[in-house]
Amino acid sequence: MPRQASTLPAPPPERGEMAEVVEADPDAEDQEERWARLLPELLSDVVRRVETSGAERWPARKDVVSCACVCRRWREAAVAVVRPPAESGKITFPSSLKQPGPRELPMQCFIKRNKRNSTFLLYLGYANSPMDKGKFLMAARRFRRGPHTEYIISLDAEDLSQGSNAYMGKLRSDFWGTNFKVYDSKPPYDGAKASSSRSSRRFGSRRISPQVSAGNYEVGQVSYKYNLLKSRGPRRMYCALECPSAQETWENSLKTKFRKPMGPTALRNKAPRWHEHLQCWCLNFHGRVTVASVKNFQLVAAANPSDPAGTVDEETVLLQFGKVDDDMFTMDYRQPLSAFQAFAISLSSFGTKLACE
Repeated sequence: MPRQASTLPAPPPERGEMAEVVEADPDAEDQEERWARLLPELLSDVVRRVETSGAERWPARKDVVSCACVCRRWREAAVAVVRPPAESGKITFPSSLKQPGPRELPMQCFIKRNKRNSTFLLYLGYANSPMDKGKFLMAARRFRRGPHTEYIISLDAEDLSQGSNAYMGKLRSDFWGTNFKVYDSKPPYDGAKASSSRSSRRFGSRRISPQVSAGNYEVGQVSYKYNLLKSRGPRRMYCALECPSAQETWENSLKTKFRKPMGPTALRNKAPRWHEHLQCWCLNFHGRVTVASVKNFQLVAAANPSDPAGTVDEETVLLQFGKVDDDMFTMDYRQPLSAFQAFAISLSSFGTKLACE
């Protein structure tokens, strides 16, 4: 006669055991450990398949970010597999916004301006159509600080404050609106000194999280030269920036302590040519700019005065910015600039006063 299974209920746990059952969910813990216990080779293969299965546009990248959110081991695997923008030409993590862009082909973005609330939204996009929604990257808002103008740059379009966890940095103009300083919320290299400006001290005490940097670190300057010809001639730009190293490993670039100070990268605007037939100054934007504006510019590498013998490529455009609609502008950048630096330089074009007459 087959043996029957016992139908007697299990004895109830003691009170101490019942407390442990209530406090911990063994099913959830077992499921999390099951994912984390995958062999490193298998885990890397899973992330690599996700990395190569998506399209070229940003929405497919959310799957890679989701993999990195499973646990620490999955994040390490994602960082090891996913290449930085300089190699992949894609923006995956928020830290990618402060990494150098690709070398061969520029990263194509566009900026939407809202004059009513003085905000500027940066999107990743490839089409010239104003209907292209793209993928939101960063936002900025213009503020008046006495005689100065500041642009607060944030990862959150709804929280544009310097005390926010999403705070990326800022752009600050002088009284004349011809010189700007770019500040990063994080130190650009180990041992960097934070700015001791009054605004930094005022907003530093309003931090939401202790992990948010309380200081602003100067990482660049943008200057506009006086235009003696006024409306008959183009304005001149000059930039000096602390650009991130493209030779750093992807893993080390995510950690501030591994960064080393670099010499400034000098940029200048590419001189336009005078078109006799059209009777205007012209630049070739390769179809990315469709509306004539004094704000349009192209930046190329500038010769280093301290190294006159050095060779500089003065033809390759590293950043171009131009108007395509009333409140729509394209922004294309490449190495050695990051998306954050390119956005800050582009914002300076909206804030110039005397230099753009």
